[in-house]
Formats: sequence, C-alpha cells, structure tokens
Amino acid sequence: MMNLENLKDWIGREEENLDVAAVPPLLALAATLDYADPPWRSGEVPPLGHWLYFLPKAMQGMLDRDGHPHRGGFLPPVPLPRRMFAGGRLEFLAPIRQGEALRRRSTILSVEPKTGRSGPMLFVTVAHDVFVQDGPALRELQNIVYREAAAPGAAPSTDPADPAPSAVWERTVDADPMLLFRFSALTFNGHRIHYDRQYAEVVEGYPGLVVHGPLIATLLMDLFLRHNPGARISTFQFRAQRPLFDVQPFTLCGTPTPDGASLWALDPAGRIAMQAELEAA
Repeated sequence: MMNLENLKDWIGREEENLDVAAVPPLLALAATLDYADPPWRSGEVPPLGHWLYFLPKAMQGMLDRDGHPHRGGFLPPVPLPRRMFAGGRLEFLAPIRQGEALRRRSTILSVEPKTGRSGPMLFVTVAHDVFVQDGPALRELQNIVYREAAAPGAAPSTDPADPAPSAVWERTVDADPMLLFRFSALTFNGHRIHYDRQYAEVVEGYPGLVVHGPLIATLLMDLFLRHNPGARISTFQFRAQRPLFDVQPFTLCGTPTPDGASLWALDPAGRIAMQAELEAA
C-alpha cells in the first residue's frame, strides 16, 4: 500500500530564487503567440509572463525518466508517475517592469492525499510570492496533482459534453508539436509528455502530446487581452478539468463580466478542459 501521508512533512518548506525580468523571453513569447505587436502594456511583463522567469536549473544528470528533476528536494518525493499542473490563483499586486530585478519566495502550503476513479492522487499547493525593488508584485497559489499511470490499453474519457455557456469571444487553436516545443523551451520544461510522442503515448498512456496547463492558461489570458489591449489585470484563477492534446484543434472561449471576464477552453468534443475567471481594474 502506497503511503502518501508521510509526504505532509514537506508542508512549510521554503526556497528563494533571484532573476531579472529580461526582455528576450518576452519577445520569444510574443513570437510564439504569433504577435509582431502584442497587446501588452509597454515596458512591463505581461500577465502570466512571470512564468518565463525563475526557470528550473536541474543538471542533465539529475533528470528523471519523465524529464522532471528526480523526486525530492523542494517538492516532495511523490511515487506517483503522472504530474500535472491542475490550476491556480494569481493576484497581480504591482507592475513588473522589464529589466527589473526579481525575487521569488516559494512555500509548500499543503500536501493532500486523495483517492479518485483512477486510484490514489496527491495534491500539492505551492505559494509563490514575487517581489520587485518596491515590494510585492504578485502572489500565486499553484496546484499540482500527482496521479497513477494509465492502465495499459485504457480508452480516453468519453464523458458527455458539458453545457458550456454562450461565448462572446472565440478562437480556435491548433496546438501542434511546434507550439508545444516552443512553449516547453520558453519555460525550460523538460516534461516529455509535451514533446516526446512515443513517451507520451506508450509510457504514460495519453492519446497524443499533452498541451501544457500553463500554455492553456496563457492562451485564455491572451484571448482576453486581444479584446482588451493594455488591460490591467488584478486577479486570475483557473482550474484544469481534463487534458488537451495535439491531435485536434481546441477552442478558446470567453465572455465579459462586470468585473472582468469568464474564460474557458473546450476540447474537440465540446467538453470544458479548463475554466478561468479574471478580474481587471
């Protein structure tokens, strides 16, 4: 029997990292999103652009079979093989200016074992507080889920489509291997499910390459900014409900609300893959 309760000893663990809000990664992000002139505030890091900084720096010899660093260290040594970004909540407290020195303090807030339809799971919540010279710039609560590997020959989910709300904005995205590779490179993400088709399909049992959760969130944020250039975002929260793959295009949807927007991504069957809520000043 797998003992996950002892991993609660990791609660409260902290680490700090330093970086600089350099411009070249932002230019690369704009190119990846197909912009010559992105709808961001001039001279600032766009909302969610902080994901291009504080990148993992594990040496090549320290990587595990899945492309992540060996289990342990800051995050707990979870024995479950599948690791996914389940969602998060962000508060944007102050602008991050391009070229500005950054400091991030990360704290493990919770480690929660659960049991789902696929077997044991573990949810880890990490708080990331990012500071600039003048003080706090943003606070992010990041939810990570660990799960069992898929059973050999397991069929993809065939749940019926959710009753999706009516969308004011829509955009179809073809998450082809080039887009996934470029986003992996931007975030220095070595997880093989995003670029190694044989590993994703044969080892982890997915029907194709997996679209990064942060990429879907970034695309949802981008959908809002395409229709509201230069908007000042105050909060953004999102929750992944099912994975998206490179085998078929998916749809980004959104509708304005009194405080900002409601956003969601639909898989090719019309099922909600990710939901997000955004508040703008």
